[in-house]
Amino acid sequence: MMTASAALGGATWLLRGTLAPGSARAAEAPPGFPAGLDLYQGVYENWSGEIRTDALWTCAPRTAQDVLTLADWAHSQGWRLRPQGHRHTWTPFTVPDAAPADTRVVLVDTTAHLTGARLDGPDTVRVQAGTAMEDLLAFLGGQGRGLTSCPAPGDLTVGGALAIGGHGTAIPADGEVRAAGHGYGSLSSLVTELTAVVWDAGAGRYALRTFDRAEADCAAVLTHLGRAFVTEAVLRTGQDTNLRCVSRLDIPAAELFAPPGQAAPDRTFAGFVDATGRAEAIWFAFTDRPWLKTWSVTPHQPLGSRAVGEPYNYPFSDSLPEPVARLAGEILSGSWSLATVFGNLQYLVAKAALTGDISDVLLSGGLIRDLLDGDTLAHLLADGLRSDLWGPSRDLLLYVRPSTLRETANGYAVLTRRADLQWVVSQFAAYYQTLLQQYAARGEYPVNGQVEIRVTGVDDPAWSQVAGAQPPLLSALCPRPDRPDWDTAVWLDILTLPGTPAAPRFYRDIEQFLLSTFGTGDRSTLRVEWSKGWAYTADAAWSDPGVIGTAIPASLRATGAPGWDEAVATLDRLDPHRIFSSPLLDTLLR
Repeated sequence: MMTASAALGGATWLLRGTLAPGSARAAEAPPGFPAGLDLYQGVYENWSGEIRTDALWTCAPRTAQDVLTLADWAHSQGWRLRPQGHRHTWTPFTVPDAAPADTRVVLVDTTAHLTGARLDGPDTVRVQAGTAMEDLLAFLGGQGRGLTSCPAPGDLTVGGALAIGGHGTAIPADGEVRAAGHGYGSLSSLVTELTAVVWDAGAGRYALRTFDRAEADCAAVLTHLGRAFVTEAVLRTGQDTNLRCVSRLDIPAAELFAPPGQAAPDRTFAGFVDATGRAEAIWFAFTDRPWLKTWSVTPHQPLGSRAVGEPYNYPFSDSLPEPVARLAGEILSGSWSLATVFGNLQYLVAKAALTGDISDVLLSGGLIRDLLDGDTLAHLLADGLRSDLWGPSRDLLLYVRPSTLRETANGYAVLTRRADLQWVVSQFAAYYQTLLQQYAARGEYPVNGQVEIRVTGVDDPAWSQVAGAQPPLLSALCPRPDRPDWDTAVWLDILTLPGTPAAPRFYRDIEQFLLSTFGTGDRSTLRVEWSKGWAYTADAAWSDPGVIGTAIPASLRATGAPGWDEAVATLDRLDPHRIFSSPLLDTLLR
């Protein structure tokens, strides 16, 4: 994972020696490819640039029937089809890194034509798989509808978000009553029905099948990891609401992530979650004051809040200030110890842009003061303060553009009792900080990005309002029937620039700690975040056979309910020829 290529969107400099060009070698056209479907070659590259292939054959179907035609062709010729959205992912579920041009795969681009959305009822929306989340939320907003939470990037397709259990950050605040049509888990939990391409054994060909949420088979397709091809889904929605998003950078990590009972409750992460229900902590490496964001349901604009009418309201994050980009370039050129400066630079930029407070910058010396000169500070302050924003939900929930800093990330969800939320955060934060310092003492700097912490509920089938609804069996938020008290998920991600030395080994140390601390016992269970990095060896992600073959399946086998084994068997039955699979999926779902 960490030795592949990298790209930083929005930078004003070119990364030197990080992108290996795709092969110019032309592959033979797929034999007998259906007439009337456009076929072309294109390089696949994921969000962080770590997965990059030769130019692979690609098709952009115009209709769901076109996808059926492709499926029957692939079956007859022994090829595979891989859905392709906006490629905002880290995991090689679609194709592996360095896949050669002669790979027997056709990428199926859903973003060109499969992008329709329409209301399917007073509180449901029928949406095609290639629709971007930003477009879906804009459509819903125009109808007075919305979602409680969603992933922060707008350039995710609905199909991609459903495939991996895409989520945001939200649980009910103290005293909050869930509004009809809303939920606090993954996007998959809101599905009322979906349509997918499946094998029809009687007809001896592939067919479109619509799954009602109450069907047993639907539970495996709701979060399918790319082992199925969903063409459209119907989602439950709720009445839209305005949100207030407040940013703070004044609470030390020692308080925000303190062990339970060791800090004032209203200055702990759990305290902010209790107060607002929606919180995210962004903790830049080698700093002691995280960027805390909280969202609260606020129908009317509060005095002092800045009203916004469009998403992506953090310009300093959307497009890197030139000094940040320049320092990132120095790190990628081999000055890895500058991670300590880089984290502090990111913190100071955020503080200046959000609050207007430049006192820490003025007191800084050396490299930081040279980088954040008067012109740079003036530019940051010119956009206006953004620590207190108010507006429609979609404009506050989307805040990651394609131009933001492109980093790699690991990802895990800890399912636990809400009362143990602060315990989870404190255990993780203490180990992360200690481990980072141990590496630095050896002259190793595996993390130059940030920690991100979010909180959601588990996937309650009742939110779909479909009688007999099934939970998404492969969702990281699939509830444990034997532990109904584990109603909260704490999401933990650590980000760093691709190619950073020692990062896989650091991630492995973190993963083993998480497994031993949260993966066993009676207080929690650990699930991987499918779209991020997991199953680390000292050299790479998605490589540890023990995690892939034992820990992950065990985490989704629950007493008293279908789980991992039923999901795998169902997906195999719906696609026995495995035309919707990939090398990693073959290893994982076997």
